Amino acid sequence: MITTSGLTLFGIGLGAAAILGVASKLLYVKEDPRIALIEDNLPGANCGGCGFPGCSGAAAAIVAGKAPATVCIVADAEASKIIAGIMGQEVIEREPELAQRDCTGGTRAEDAFNYEGVLDCRAAHQLYGGSKSCPEGCLGLGSCVRACPFNAIHMGPDHLPVIDPAMCKACGNCVDACPRGVIAVTGMTARLLHLNQTTDCLAPCRQKCPGQINIPRYIEQVKAGDYDGALMTIRERNPLPIVCGRVCPRPCETECRRQYVDEAVGINMLKRFVADRELHSGNRLTIPCAKDTGRKVAIVGGGPAGLSCAYFLRRLGHSPTIFEGMPHLGGQLRYGIPEYRLPKADLDWEIQGILDLGIEARLNTRFGRDFTMETLKEEGYEAVFLGIGAWQASGMYAEGEDLDGVMGGIEFLTAHALGQRPEVGEHVIVVGGGNTAIDAARTCVRLGAKATLMYRRTRAEMPANPEEIVGAEEEGVQFRFLAAPARVIGDENGKATHLEYYEMELGEPDESGRRRPIKKEGSEARMAADLIIPAIGQKPNLECLYDENAETCPLETTRWQTIVADEHTFQTAIPGVFTAGDVYTGPDLVISAIGDGRKAARSMHYYMTQGDIPVPETTQKDMIPYTLFREIDHVERKKRAVMPHLCHGDDRNCTFSEVEGAISEAEARAEADRCLRCGLICYDKDVAEDAPTATENA
Repeated sequence: MITTSGLTLFGIGLGAAAILGVASKLLYVKEDPRIALIEDNLPGANCGGCGFPGCSGAAAAIVAGKAPATVCIVADAEASKIIAGIMGQEVIEREPELAQRDCTGGTRAEDAFNYEGVLDCRAAHQLYGGSKSCPEGCLGLGSCVRACPFNAIHMGPDHLPVIDPAMCKACGNCVDACPRGVIAVTGMTARLLHLNQTTDCLAPCRQKCPGQINIPRYIEQVKAGDYDGALMTIRERNPLPIVCGRVCPRPCETECRRQYVDEAVGINMLKRFVADRELHSGNRLTIPCAKDTGRKVAIVGGGPAGLSCAYFLRRLGHSPTIFEGMPHLGGQLRYGIPEYRLPKADLDWEIQGILDLGIEARLNTRFGRDFTMETLKEEGYEAVFLGIGAWQASGMYAEGEDLDGVMGGIEFLTAHALGQRPEVGEHVIVVGGGNTAIDAARTCVRLGAKATLMYRRTRAEMPANPEEIVGAEEEGVQFRFLAAPARVIGDENGKATHLEYYEMELGEPDESGRRRPIKKEGSEARMAADLIIPAIGQKPNLECLYDENAETCPLETTRWQTIVADEHTFQTAIPGVFTAGDVYTGPDLVISAIGDGRKAARSMHYYMTQGDIPVPETTQKDMIPYTLFREIDHVERKKRAVMPHLCHGDDRNCTFSEVEGAISEAEARAEADRCLRCGLICYDKDVAEDAPTATENA
């Protein structure tokens, strides 16, 4: 019985072997030899990071056309080129990418409750939204660490992920594992194109900056002594740190949480420190640019908006040409800001660094005279940026302001910048309360005149930078507050000799939030003047936009003579034509023009490469309310650094040498140490629990 069964099984096995042998001859499928060749050039890591089961699976997918030659995230560029060659393809070099963390506080954000479930970020977020009180920050449970197949991430002592750039392969597993979007795989292009999102870790200072500079990061880099890194962080958003280090009114500092302890961190001091360090080193840091796209872009206007737009377009790989009507680039940086605030040699050095990226500049070339929209199109420009500024002075609306001896503020400063040395005489009256008025008055003092600044409100309402007002006062500028011009009085030769003015008083607030000045009847008085400088506003001159025989402007404009454009994309009514800066907003901050210039460059990039311009719904537009708390506990007082003055006393009144200098390295490190390393709601507290609170300080 047993023998018969064994023989039966043996017979069945022999028959099956014979059948399989025949089938193997009939059904044999020859393997594509390219699979083995490709597998030989893969690193053999079998990590699965490519999404296929090991390197053999990846090789088969490449041959089957289911994956590109670059699918392996471990292989280097040379291996990818060999694999592409096997497939008869060409590999275009890809921009390097790395995983980066965008969160400054994990355990520093307080626990909303004790989560006693599985210690996994995804589970905690899915079930309860996470245990941290911060709605966007890192939960600190390490899902990203476990997801990384290359051991490129570990949790630091503060329970925040630390990424090793040498080990990271940019596979994106950590991104998929993070439920808060704290980690992203990003490269240079992605960083340049990124707009602040409400889901980002945005400290209040960073939210307020019109340029969207990552302020906490560059302060942390200064604190660590990485000055070059700090400067490159700034340049991801601002190509003019030397300029802004001197003239920016620092809106970021108005939202610094440190002010609720003692004084705001000297954010702009630190920007100037790292920018001046490079300036005086004799060497320029290399600014990387993406591979050339061959796309030509016209930038009309070489002021801060145009320079910024050109800079970012070039870094994105495009070929911008700047068309500038004046003899030099810079716009109002050159012709509206005096030498004592912004030395032109320093401005030239910074602009040259932008041009050296491969940007062409055509000077003394005016829009509407030397070229038009049509000629630009004929020359092959795929997009146009209009950044022509606001060069036309607003009038005083006073009788006699057309007399000889009355010169607009920007006209006066431009004439002086061009070396024309306008005649100021002995007594000058400057009308206005903004930075242009202050600059004109301080310039007149340096030219030997006695300057009086007339303003229709009080000192408290002046829009000029407080430091500039103090500087003017120290240099002898006299102030006549609550006074407004009525008419200019001239002699028989048509030369202005006096300014008649009314005394004013303040009524209810107007649209700007400042109290409206009201004329006091019967309060007329006169002041003698050799030169009267109205500096009460500027507006764009749009004559260049009109064709010879056209009665209307081809672009939509406002009653303030500014160009209308989409507030998110900066595209005008003409497709492919974009704008930013003073011609779009009216007179505004330099950093606002720079920031909007970058946003316009972003839109132009997408317009040329994709046709549509994405603007995420989560794009940050206003301050995030829950981040603006004022109760700052357990932070010790630390003295703020003081900007040094290079000129003092009477020396300042007779020279155009720069007034302010940069802080020292030791001062910069100490000032950076004052930063609280704020996130959305977290900040660094001092170890000492008896450190005073903001309330106690008050």
